[in-house]
Amino acid sequence: MSYTYDITMFKETFESEFTWLNGFMRNVSRFGDKSALFDPVSGKKWSYKELNAECNKFANAMKADGVKKSDIVFYQLYNSPEFVFSYVSPQKIGAISNPANFNLSPGETAEIINHNKPVVYIYDSTIRSTAVKALAISKHKPRIVIMADCVGKKAEVPEGHILYSDYVKNQSEENPPIDFEPHIYDEVLRLQTSGTTGTPKGVPLNNINEVLSAHDVLMHFPLSPYDKTMNMTPWFHRGGIHSGGLTPSLYAGAEIVIMREFNPKTTLEYVQKYKVTFLIGVPSVLGMLASRQEKKPKDIGSLKGIVTMGSPLEKQECIRFQTLLTPNIFNGYGTTESFWNTFLRPQDLPEMAGSAGRSCTDDEVRIVKVYEDRKAEPDEVVPTDSSTEGEIIIKCPAKTTYCYVGNEKVTKEKFYKGWMYTGDIGTWDEKQFITVAGRKDDMIISKGENIYPARIEEAINAFDRVSECIVTSVPDKTRGEAVVAYVIPADDTLTVGEVLEFCKNSPNLSKYQVPRYFRLIEDFPRTATGKKQHFKVKAQAKEDLANGLLLRK
Repeated sequence: MSYTYDITMFKETFESEFTWLNGFMRNVSRFGDKSALFDPVSGKKWSYKELNAECNKFANAMKADGVKKSDIVFYQLYNSPEFVFSYVSPQKIGAISNPANFNLSPGETAEIINHNKPVVYIYDSTIRSTAVKALAISKHKPRIVIMADCVGKKAEVPEGHILYSDYVKNQSEENPPIDFEPHIYDEVLRLQTSGTTGTPKGVPLNNINEVLSAHDVLMHFPLSPYDKTMNMTPWFHRGGIHSGGLTPSLYAGAEIVIMREFNPKTTLEYVQKYKVTFLIGVPSVLGMLASRQEKKPKDIGSLKGIVTMGSPLEKQECIRFQTLLTPNIFNGYGTTESFWNTFLRPQDLPEMAGSAGRSCTDDEVRIVKVYEDRKAEPDEVVPTDSSTEGEIIIKCPAKTTYCYVGNEKVTKEKFYKGWMYTGDIGTWDEKQFITVAGRKDDMIISKGENIYPARIEEAINAFDRVSECIVTSVPDKTRGEAVVAYVIPADDTLTVGEVLEFCKNSPNLSKYQVPRYFRLIEDFPRTATGKKQHFKVKAQAKEDLANGLLLRK
C-alpha cells in the first residue's frame, strides 16, 4: 500500500505508545502530588506518585517470580486498593489483568481458572472458602496464589497461599524495566461475561480499547482531572471499571473514592463529606438513594452527574431522581464486549426515559430484521417507526476486539462483518433512539448480572430427586428480573425447601443465580420435538406470580 507521506515514525510511535499505561504514567508525572485514590474504610490516600510506587512493588514482585508478557493475573476482589493495584501492575510487565465476579461459585471460578490458566490468582479474604474450593477442583493450578486482606480481619492464610502485604513487602518502588515490546493490539484486560454452560466467555480488550473507552467517558460525562468518581457497583463489570471506574478516572487524572459495597446511607455521606462529583450505578441503586435522600437528606450539591447502566429508566422514576439527587442523570446501554453504545444525556431526560438513547459519538447502532435460520445482514434494517421489532446490532471498533478468547463458536455467533449481534430485541424511531423490548434468547438480567437459565437448569437437574426443570424470570422492582424455577419432582415427596437448599449448596451456582421463586409442576410447555419453550413459561410465570402460585424463598 502506498501513502502520500512517510508514515514510518507515526506508525512506530502510535503502535508502541498509544497505551493506557502511558496515559496513567503521564498523570504520575504531571499530577504527581495530586490525590489519585482514597479508601474511606482505612482512611488511606494515595497521590499519583504514591499509587504508582505501590503498583511498582506488586509489578516487581511478580516480575521476580517470573511473571511475563501475556501471562494472566486473575483476581476476585471487591472494590478495594488491591483491585486498583491488580489492574495497573500487570500492564507494567506486559501481563493481562483478569478480574472476575467475587460472587461466583467455586465451580464457576474453577471453570475460569481452567480456561484462562492464570499464573497468578488473587482473592479477597472474605471469599477464602470459595477460592480454596475452586483451587481444589480446578485442573489448572496457578503458580502464585495471593490472599488480599482488604478489610483488616486477619483471616488465616491457607497453606501455599501468601498474604498480599507479605508478597509486596520490601519490593522496589521504581518502575520495572520494560523488557517487552508494547503494542496497541496487546491484550491488557480480560473481562468475564456470563456463559450458558461449558466454555467461559473471556472478553479480551487491547490497549486501543482501553484508551478509547477512557476517551468515550471523558467526552460523555465529561470527566476531567478536577473530578472525583465513586462507583456504587463492582469494578469487575465493564460498566464498573470503564464507566467512571479505574480506566477513565486514572487516565483523566481524576480521583477515585472507593466504595467497597453499596449502602445508600454511606453513599450519600461520602458524597457530602468527600465532595464526589460523579456517581455510577444501576437504576435500582438510584431508587434506594432517592428514598434515603427523601427521608434523611444530605448536601450532595457537589454532584455533576449520576451515570447509570444495566436497564432503562422509567419516566416517573427519572423525574424523581432528577428532583431528589441531581438534574444531570445519564443512562447508557451496551454490553461487556462493547462497553456502552447508546447514551441518554440530561438534555434527553425525562422526555426520552424508557428508551436506551441513541448511538454514542464513535459508535453506530441499528435494528435489523430477525430470521429463524440466519443472521440479518447489517443493512437489513427495520423501519424507524417505534413499533417494528428487530435485533439490536452494534458497531464500535474503538471499544471491542470482536471476539472471545478460545471460544470460536460463540465468536461466530455474536460477531459478523464488524458488528456485534446483541441478542436484544428492540425498536427505533426516526431520530434513531433505541428502545429495548426484550431478549432474542432466554438470558435473564437481574441486578445487572447476566444469568443464563441453562446453567441453573443443569445444576438443579443434578439433584437426584428432580426429574427435570425449566428456569425463567418474572419482573422485579428491585432486581429488574427475578429468577423462577419450575421443577418436575422425581417423586411426590419433594418439597420446594429441599430444592432451595440444594441450590444454595450447589458448587456450580452463585448466590445471585439461586432462584427466588419456585413452583412444583407435572410438566411444562414443549415443542413437538420435546424442546422447552421458555417464552411460554415466562408468560406463565408472570401470571403465576400475580395469582400467588409461586413460592418465594
